[in-house]
Amino acid sequence: MVIEQIYTGCLSQGAYYIESNGEAAIIDPLRETSPYTTRAEENNVTIKYIFETHFHADFVSGHVTLAQKTGAPIVYGPKADPTFDAIIAKDNEVFKIGNVTITALHTPGHTMESTTYLLKDENGKDHAIFSGDTLFLGDVGRPDLAQKAGEITEEDLAGFLYDSLRNKIMPLADSILVYPAHGAGSACGKNLSKDTVDTLGNQKKTNYALRENMTKEEFIKEVTNGLLPPPEYFPLNVKMNKEGYDDISDIIQRGTIELDPDMVEALANKTGAIILDVRHQDEFAKGHIPRSIFIGLDGSFAPWVGALIADVKQPIILVTPKGKEEETVIRLSRVGFDNTLGYLKGGFNTWKKAAKEYDTVSCTTAEKLSNEVNDSTKIYDVRKESEFLSEHVINAVNTPLDFINKYLKKYPSNTNFYIHCASGYRSMIAASILKSRGIHNLININGGFVALKETKIPVSNYVCPSTL
Repeated sequence: MVIEQIYTGCLSQGAYYIESNGEAAIIDPLRETSPYTTRAEENNVTIKYIFETHFHADFVSGHVTLAQKTGAPIVYGPKADPTFDAIIAKDNEVFKIGNVTITALHTPGHTMESTTYLLKDENGKDHAIFSGDTLFLGDVGRPDLAQKAGEITEEDLAGFLYDSLRNKIMPLADSILVYPAHGAGSACGKNLSKDTVDTLGNQKKTNYALRENMTKEEFIKEVTNGLLPPPEYFPLNVKMNKEGYDDISDIIQRGTIELDPDMVEALANKTGAIILDVRHQDEFAKGHIPRSIFIGLDGSFAPWVGALIADVKQPIILVTPKGKEEETVIRLSRVGFDNTLGYLKGGFNTWKKAAKEYDTVSCTTAEKLSNEVNDSTKIYDVRKESEFLSEHVINAVNTPLDFINKYLKKYPSNTNFYIHCASGYRSMIAASILKSRGIHNLININGGFVALKETKIPVSNYVCPSTL
């Protein structure tokens, strides 16, 4: 028996390859399917089943394409209603893969179709659970994504989740391994661990949602407390996962069309396309196409695209580092952004050589600011609220990047102001959005809060985020 976790850091997502005696199963695959088909071909095995733990909201699964390429059926748990052919498993239905079995345990709560898959080894012993978004390490799935107006509330879903955990998962042996669909950084939970695998016994000891003698009322209150609004692209990804989508090879072909500077201008004006610059933030600061948006490949690229651009049908034109064009299109497609129209051939240098107008971002160092700061200095912190409450520059104003469009009126219009995040990635995203809205009197603080803490600028006393 072989279990391989294929973890994608950008999405904080875990897919799984399980192999036994010439057969394989894939759980929650990403949209590009070659990692799974290549493994199967190299090991001379047949992919027999594609298991989906639920209709994912934060990424587009590769289940439809993988089924088309391999002939393997897609398996969902009870209550699922995809528009394509799939096996809708019964609760406790068993699927055989080589010498091992996978049992579908219906665990509603995160969504109504959410299902945990229990893997038993060749001796019939419980070995691992693939818990999707039902059980994370350190947390459980948020219960507000599948609520329906007038029919079901997040409190109802939280109650279902409590029952699922207590009746289906917690009775299993402590030695069982827990393989979740996401880790730290995902918007599908609040306090996810950076670890990507653990034992169920350790989770019973350390996960607040699994503590002994916890009442359903306590669980519902704690699980629903502090939930931020989900990113706007989530329901659009659910729709794609339920109804299907174009093959990724077609998306790549359309998205990697070469464009010269004149073509970029004409196409952007004609289609209303966003010019998305995915280079490093330092390069963007030195020069970029006016009104282009920066979201760098080196950070949590796809989730920020989803959170800030939101509409998966939005036309996009790319400015990328050389050789990163196809990778960028693939990573956009992971969250459903399939309408890439092409990329600037030769990158930003081509734009400059064409004598086109370009813009820059004013930046300063934390050390320099510390020598100039006074009572009238305006500093804006674009980190998450929890980060800000944990520790921040005294008198700074929190305008989280996730919801920056709601804070536009908070920024001064007549005087310069400073922005920062933790280290510089998010604040450059914020700078690009503000400049695209006509707000140019900003100065980005290189190195962010990490650098600010090393100066004499006063910061608040540290509070552990888990106590907030």
